[in-house]
Amino acid sequence: MKKLFAALVALAAATVPLAALNVYPIDRAQILAGAKFDFKVELYGVQDQAGVSLTINGKAPETVLGKKPSYVTEDLGKAGQGSAYLLRDVVLKTPGTYKVDVADAFGSVRSVTWTVFAPAKKAVAKNVIFLLADGMSVGTRTAARLLSLGSTEGTSNGLLALDQMDRVGMVGTSSVDAITVDSANSMSAYMTGQKTSINAMGVAADRTPDPFDDPKQETIAEIIKRSTKKSVGIVSDAELEDATPAAVIGHTRIRDEKAALVQQFLDFQPEVLLGGGSAYFLPKSVNGSKRKDDTNYIDLFQKAGYELATTNTELLAAAAKNPKRLLGLFHPSNMDGSLDRKILKTANTVPQFPDQPDLTTMAQVALDKLSKNKDGFFLMVEAGLIDKFEHPMDWERAVYDAIMYDKVVALAQAFAKTHPDTLIIAVGDHTHSISVYGTVDDSKPGTSMRDKVGSYQNAGFPNYVDSDGDGYPDTPAVSKRLAVGFGNHPDYWETFKPKLDGTFAPTVKNEKGQYVANDKYKSDDAVLIQGNLAYSDATEVHSVDDQVVNVSGPGEDQVKGYQENTALFRYMAEALGLKP
Repeated sequence: MKKLFAALVALAAATVPLAALNVYPIDRAQILAGAKFDFKVELYGVQDQAGVSLTINGKAPETVLGKKPSYVTEDLGKAGQGSAYLLRDVVLKTPGTYKVDVADAFGSVRSVTWTVFAPAKKAVAKNVIFLLADGMSVGTRTAARLLSLGSTEGTSNGLLALDQMDRVGMVGTSSVDAITVDSANSMSAYMTGQKTSINAMGVAADRTPDPFDDPKQETIAEIIKRSTKKSVGIVSDAELEDATPAAVIGHTRIRDEKAALVQQFLDFQPEVLLGGGSAYFLPKSVNGSKRKDDTNYIDLFQKAGYELATTNTELLAAAAKNPKRLLGLFHPSNMDGSLDRKILKTANTVPQFPDQPDLTTMAQVALDKLSKNKDGFFLMVEAGLIDKFEHPMDWERAVYDAIMYDKVVALAQAFAKTHPDTLIIAVGDHTHSISVYGTVDDSKPGTSMRDKVGSYQNAGFPNYVDSDGDGYPDTPAVSKRLAVGFGNHPDYWETFKPKLDGTFAPTVKNEKGQYVANDKYKSDDAVLIQGNLAYSDATEVHSVDDQVVNVSGPGEDQVKGYQENTALFRYMAEALGLKP
């Protein structure tokens, strides 16, 4: 009988995947003492609990966690899917190393180690301004400096606000499930201090199909709201339900659960919430709504004490009232970029929404409102459209928005001069493969625009003009302009010219469902660029290059040459002296 049982166990073990045990939080997780998280152990195959061993630092889990985890025999509610341990809202108050050891009935074993930390000293910062440039890369930053300030005899004619921050470091942004990253899990790493999987925010991505039952990780905004009297502000020129702004407070395995994320914003109730995405606030009966229910979230927010603004004019008027809470919804989707709003004025959706506020205006309104709290604040401002324009390789629009982002950095620096207890972190969430490699000179001879590209000494300098000195070139369509390319891309027609009639759409679908070059841009002087991505990719995709982080203010000395993106959570928690 014993031999038969041993044979059955061996057979079962042979059918179990190599990663037979998953533990959440994952190995090497950094956890703030007092922060809440969900603990889960996934076993593969339905197992009797009697055959499973689970200890933390050699002790029964309830001894360390304060409560006994539930044992779920069938984790997915389907026979044969697997068993699991689960405990919600765990809090570890004592700093130190925690080792979780698991062994199941099939002979699979797993050990993970967590580091629980607490601020080593009292708070050194009262305020944190977290400035996120979505998709900002070194190439984007270089192009912004060249367009905004110019260069003479090899020396820049000035410095960006970013260039004048005190500390600089490199940030690694890879995911739990891939070397690549998206905006949801990269922002989630900043906000929770824990890595997660692509498309997830505020949760560890488990195996269950429900996007809202995954093990949660408390965000820094939630910790601040729960354990301090500080205010919280969230500002973006993208949809507020999009990955970056939503990840400040959101918890879901699927970032596209935007309708549900509106409810999470309402539950959290930040003091300032400004951006696009009004289509997810409106009931489905309203034209343009993207909801599938009849809930009117604008009404619900107003009942919760929010003053509503839908235009720049209304925003300034609402801010002057000094309301308890401020909600700004300035576009049904993503707002328009600075090139379209400031320079072109007729492209994309500017004619339909001519009174959208600039990101600098939204940031200043948020600073004015939040700084009235004597206990301090946490403000996240996202320049979300840099990424939205780099995906279709519309680099001019992306760079104009990078210039706008830099002006937000300057606003934060001006605020910090009169509020020196303010920590400023300026960083992107991931990179794009954008690079400046020379110039395009229309005066050069040749029948193809490719003949007009100059590299090395033939590049010279571009001739952008900023006649009013606002930092934005009067037009990107000058006779000698930057030559900019991307390292990854689908097939597309390279025109070497800015797209003044609307955002570049490099591909269209063919009859096979493949993305191929969009012949709208085909001309005698355009060049067909052979792609290096799969035909399922419609645009350029994120790169795995390190991100640059700039930091100024109390706590800046924590920045290293290289750090994982999760480290920024710890920098903020340490600077604020958070002890939830």
